[in-house]
Amino acid sequence: MSALEQQKRSFSRELTRIVHLDYLLHLPAGYDEDGSRRWPLILFLHGMGERGSDVELVKRHGIPWVIEAGADLPFVAISPQCPKDSIWAVEMEALKALLDHALQEYRVDADRVYLTGLSMGGYGTWHLASEYPGMFAAAAPVCGGALSYVGFPDKVTAMKRVPVWAFHGGLDDIVPPGESEKLVDRLRSVGGEARLTLYPDAGHDSWTRTYENPELYRWFLDHRRASP
Repeated sequence: MSALEQQKRSFSRELTRIVHLDYLLHLPAGYDEDGSRRWPLILFLHGMGERGSDVELVKRHGIPWVIEAGADLPFVAISPQCPKDSIWAVEMEALKALLDHALQEYRVDADRVYLTGLSMGGYGTWHLASEYPGMFAAAAPVCGGALSYVGFPDKVTAMKRVPVWAFHGGLDDIVPPGESEKLVDRLRSVGGEARLTLYPDAGHDSWTRTYENPELYRWFLDHRRASP
């Protein structure tokens, strides 16, 4: 075989991408008592201020903060930390790998996987649920939005079978409430189950009262993943 023929040969190689995400894990009371029971899971995505290499920062807000304060949530809760110079919107493959890992490693009911996040994590919630809508039973983005240069708001129609409860502060000057409104409206336009709670007196921090509200967790548990 000539050198030219060797250059023209095609090769098939299996490539593996290694991703790394540190995360906080919460196992609910009773998890170790019944080895056959499957539990619902919440994936929580933090905001921009908690990025880095110290996973303890993730406890500042949201689901980890509620758990740290003593709430006994009846969920397996996974709260990853975004790398310092990244954003959730570009970590879709890593988050998918983390979910796959959680479904294998922990006793999780795959039909009751829920997604939520605040600010940058609110963006991540819209993006991840639109990228992998078949993985989630419901999603709750808080003071989030989505990036137009990757196809939003139209891309949100991919998650028309994922129930959404969005939250936003009416006085938010970091992420304007219109960001949530246009995504909820677009989802409703294709028959999606989407609702928006707007706190008229709240600024960017619309997450404290959201995650303190037991109704959010009851709403999650009312939903199961839609059949294919």
